[in-house]
Amino acid sequence: MLILLASCISVKFGISVSIVEIVVGIIAGNLGILQVEPWMLYIASIGGMVLTFLAGTEIDFEIVKDNFKTCLFTAIGSFGLSFICVLILCYMMLKWDLTSSLLVAVALSETSIAIVYSVILSRSLSSKTIGTILMGSTFLINIATALALSILFMKPDINTLIFIVLSVIILCVAYKFSNKLFESRKYSMQKNELEIKYIFLLITALIFLANVGGGQALLFVFILGALLAKPFSYDNKNNMLKRLQTVAFSVITPIFFIVGGMKVSIPIIMGSIGVFLAIFIVRVVSKFIGAYPVISHNLDDNHMFISLILSTGLTFGLVAALYGLNNHIISSEIYSILTGVLVLSAILPTFIADKFYPPVIKDE
Repeated sequence: MLILLASCISVKFGISVSIVEIVVGIIAGNLGILQVEPWMLYIASIGGMVLTFLAGTEIDFEIVKDNFKTCLFTAIGSFGLSFICVLILCYMMLKWDLTSSLLVAVALSETSIAIVYSVILSRSLSSKTIGTILMGSTFLINIATALALSILFMKPDINTLIFIVLSVIILCVAYKFSNKLFESRKYSMQKNELEIKYIFLLITALIFLANVGGGQALLFVFILGALLAKPFSYDNKNNMLKRLQTVAFSVITPIFFIVGGMKVSIPIIMGSIGVFLAIFIVRVVSKFIGAYPVISHNLDDNHMFISLILSTGLTFGLVAALYGLNNHIISSEIYSILTGVLVLSAILPTFIADKFYPPVIKDE
């Protein structure tokens, strides 16, 4: 019912459905209407990965190649400045311990692949330069986030090595042999949706290996989507992109956003409202300032829109926050504040960009 309600509100008021789903989750969670169940967490984890895969399919390597420097320096500015500013705020001004401050800085320096992809889809930016720059920059930002989390906190062992090696093997095999299934006259385009089941198998295999190896599947799933971008293009005769989107956006990804909203504890945030607002403002402003000069220097227009969308956070930030909580790096209070900042940073910059700085698309 909440999924249907969010869709109706989105259509009526012209607001991104992902934002509405997050807000609905916040309200439902804090009013006690709905409690997070284990099955919801499982589906939400799959939903986040499916969104990540779909985001990877939006990568146009030719456009990325032509704009690589823009994507790279945008990612460096967005990640680097926000990491430094949040770390200084938490460690030197809020007097949190160094380990907690580092975890918070890493979690808040990411840009949400899920939000960026939802915006690209809702604004029909696929195959456009602006869409590819957004996805390319987001991908590089999340690589930096994953590396920072691994270097600062994770202790690699033989299981981690196995996870990486097997994940690379899966990517190589999928890249080389997937088209044999997608182009098969016997197996492709059947009513049993064999290709879609195959994609879910690859994604869940990467998630399983990540759990065994103590790593994160997010970046490998994104790369998988990028490697399979051609058969998932909009002009593909099998129409696989639309088929997967139908499966994902009906139930799976809405649960991801609703559960993300349900994790926000309004009472805890209100009890630390000053800290919450300070972290949120420093985080969003620093990410915006880190991206804007590069974008304005290299692109002719849409500077505000791109910089605001790159200031969003959610997906990998929630992964990092949960990792910190489960490994006793941050307290439950810091976790609630961190989650609240991530959720608000998913909502506010996206709303401002959509309403006040809509992208101007030129013929390409």
